[in-house]
Amino acid sequence: MKKTQFPSIQSISKWLKRSLLTLVILFPATFMELYWSMGQLSDHTSSSCLECSFFEDAFLIALMTGIFLTLLFSLLSLIKNLFIKAAASFIIIASVWFFWNYTLFVERESSWSTYLFREELYITAYLSFLPVIILSCVSIFLLYFREIKTTFVKTTI
Repeated sequence: MKKTQFPSIQSISKWLKRSLLTLVILFPATFMELYWSMGQLSDHTSSSCLECSFFEDAFLIALMTGIFLTLLFSLLSLIKNLFIKAAASFIIIASVWFFWNYTLFVERESSWSTYLFREELYITAYLSFLPVIILSCVSIFLLYFREIKTTFVKTTI
């Protein structure tokens, strides 16, 4: 009979440390991205929660996104190829952030007016493009800095 191996305390500690670091990077990055791209809507009233401020919405969205992406990126850590892992991370972060930007735009602007779906997407993409690209690249660089550094050092020696 085979013995079942349980994860060691060191491996659990390493995973928790890595997850906490991921959360510490993604939470503020998401919060900054929301304010950078949709901050002009901060004085608009939300159609779903009339008492909710933009800060509350951004904080809760950033917290939920940070936790969700931390769990998702812990699964992505099983991928060994750094380029594939970083590309997948970029696509995931950009998609999630665009979704939240679209949601905030609809909730705070277009639900009070007459926007077509295509116009909502266009305006959201216009407002989101630069913040999403810059902050997702910075986030991915910070998340995979150690692996990038190790890969770069191996190839230059």
